[in-house]
Order: sequence, then C-alpha cells, then structure tokens
Amino acid sequence: MTRVLVVDDDAEIRGSLQQYLQGFAMQVSMAADGREMRRQMNSASFDVIVLDLMLPDENGLSLCQWLQQQHPESSVIMLTAQGDPISRVLGLEMGADDYLAKPFEPRELVARINAVRRRLNKGERLAESERSLQFQGWRFDRLLRQLVSPAGVVVALSSAEYRLLNAFVERPGRVLSREQLIEMSRAPGVEVNDRSIDLAVSRLRQKLGDSPKEPRLIRTLRGEGYLFDVRVSPCA
Repeated sequence: MTRVLVVDDDAEIRGSLQQYLQGFAMQVSMAADGREMRRQMNSASFDVIVLDLMLPDENGLSLCQWLQQQHPESSVIMLTAQGDPISRVLGLEMGADDYLAKPFEPRELVARINAVRRRLNKGERLAESERSLQFQGWRFDRLLRQLVSPAGVVVALSSAEYRLLNAFVERPGRVLSREQLIEMSRAPGVEVNDRSIDLAVSRLRQKLGDSPKEPRLIRTLRGEGYLFDVRVSPCA
C-alpha cells in the first residue's frame, strides 16, 4: 500500500484528496503546514509527499529541500499555482520528483503518484553492483540519491543534478552531446535546453570540486558535448 502525506493549508483540499486517494488503496495522512509535516515525517515514513508550494509558516521550496536532505527515500510531488513555471522549475531543482499545477483533476494526481512509485521501484530493482558506485574516491548511492565525498561528507544533490550524474556514471568515457544529456536527464513536464544543461553541469562540477577552468572529472569537448573522464566501479 502506498503511504501518502498531503501537505496543504486548505482543509477542503486535504479532505477531498484523502477521500479520493483512499479509494485507490492508498494510506493517506494530512498536514496543514510545514511544522506538522516535519512532525509527521519524524514519526512515520511515507512513500510520497504531496506538497503545496504556498504554506502559511514555511515556503514549500525550503521544505522540499529539507525532505531531500533528511528523507531522500520519499518522493515529492509539488503543487504549484497555475502559470508559475519558475517555481515549478525551482521545485524540481530542489528535489521534487514531479509537479502538478492547481487546479487539477484528482485522477491526474493518482497517475503522478503511480508514476513516481514506478520510477522508484525500478531503482529498487537495481542490482547491488549497479546501485552503489565509486569514482575518484567519491561514492554514489543511486537508490538513496546520496553522494559522499572522499572525506566522507554527504553532498546534497538536486533532482536535476542527480539525474545528470546518473547519466554520466552510466556512460563513463563516452562523449555525450547536450541533446543526449537533455533526453537522459529531463524531468517530467519541464522544457530543457542547451543552456540548462550547461548550468546543471556547472553546478555538478562545483559540488564535485571539479575546477571549471581545468576540470578533471567532467570535461568539455567543444562542439561535441561532455565527457565523464573517470573510471566508475561498484563499491566494495
């Protein structure tokens, strides 16, 4: 049974979603604000968090980031205002797995929940040798979406950075064009262009401590794309 936490300050929305989702054999809990969400997350586990961007006590973007850092095992579907693409993109960058613009049909939310669960289940089926990888002293747990530095420090990755690094570790030593990286790292419903890939690579390099002037891990090949120039192997 899928465990869902609905975080929204509108009592009518919470009540209607709880009743509707329960009709699809989901176990549904509710929270009216960020404080209640944190309390419930610290006492129970949830598969999916349906998180409203606008809450009375805390911004949904900061809550999304907290969830990514403290509860990476939970998927996040962010509810945003219609016609607010910037917040949607920011939410995905900060760790949301998907988004849904208000107003929406409850049946579409069910479809989104099932979709993120399928993606997670696919990750859980990774062979142990494929799940945890290492390169240049770094360790990358693809199921937990956790990157650990050679010094043992956990480095937080946004969803976009996670998808990009995942594309690189699956194809080390191969030149990947921007078009290929767009297809490999595209999030649902988000338009990505060459500039977006360049920015994501820049942020990932920064987190990997890779010099932008003389990168050792992610090399830029002018006119061709990017090359993850390291040996990747399963963690011992």
